[in-house]
Amino acid sequence: MKQLGKLTLTALAVSLFLFSCTEEQTEAKSMEQLYAENGVPVKIKTVRKAQFNSTRIYQAPLTGIQESSAYASFGDRIDKILVDVGDYVKKDQVVITFPKDAPSAQYFQAKTAYENAKKSLARIKNLYAKGGISSQDLDNVQTQFDVAEANWRAVSKSVEVKAPISGIVTRLSVSESDNVDKETELLTVSQTEKLKAKIWVSEDEICDFGPGIKAKAVWKERILEGEVERVDLSMNMRTQAFSALVIFDNPGNSFSCGVTADIEVSIYDNPNSLTVERKNIVREENKNFVYVLDSGAARKREVVLGRENGLSVEVIKGLKEGDKLIVEGQMLLEDGGKVNVINS
Repeated sequence: MKQLGKLTLTALAVSLFLFSCTEEQTEAKSMEQLYAENGVPVKIKTVRKAQFNSTRIYQAPLTGIQESSAYASFGDRIDKILVDVGDYVKKDQVVITFPKDAPSAQYFQAKTAYENAKKSLARIKNLYAKGGISSQDLDNVQTQFDVAEANWRAVSKSVEVKAPISGIVTRLSVSESDNVDKETELLTVSQTEKLKAKIWVSEDEICDFGPGIKAKAVWKERILEGEVERVDLSMNMRTQAFSALVIFDNPGNSFSCGVTADIEVSIYDNPNSLTVERKNIVREENKNFVYVLDSGAARKREVVLGRENGLSVEVIKGLKEGDKLIVEGQMLLEDGGKVNVINS
């Protein structure tokens, strides 16, 4: 009895399996019949010419079109800071001072030597005019004066730090009373009516770059317009890339120096382009195809593709304006197959 029960259950399972397979085959067959009778349901889109551009995005810090820093000529204490961040300064304007009695500066020693050399030169010139000394003696005193004057100018410059260029103070690296070492950066002056960024372009991308290419700098939803000004002709061996300099207008100093922005470079722009979405392309045997609607049937058409931008691809050959491109249902199609357009 147990064995008979097992046989009955087995037969029932086989019957259910066969019934299930038969039902699936019937359903699949009916779908094929439905497509044959009514056509494969598809959606279409009319191909139109439109603006198409391809961009590359890099990240780089923005700095002033000109930027220069002032440094300490000797180590000592900062006496006074005469400017603040954001102030406009002129070239050679005194911006920071050191104490004149600082031992490292030797300010008064240099001043005294200069004044003495100046007096000596005046006396020697008088004697020379009266024929009291030779021209060689005059030349020797003149040389001593020139050296003393140069030393005095260098010392004066070291205790009175001047702006290296005209522009806006964008960074103060010290405070009053700070003790600093020689060659410490004191402040930075930038010209910020324009900003620049250096980007690094790979070997594969360099053929798309050149002076005059339009670019944007995007930072916190703010945008600056600019263009590529210079592209290196040789690769930097350290970075294994080519350096490109991009310049941006900065009206109202809306961007601060030093911020890292997305640099969007427009490497290609076509105002009359035919484009399709990548999902509408069928690839077979290393060739690209799309389906278009023609007299109620799907026609398989080979296309030649150009540049890409995100999900969009430019079609160089194979489509024309006004074609009815099938944009949904194409994976169920075959060349010449009947279709049922379900969008108006």
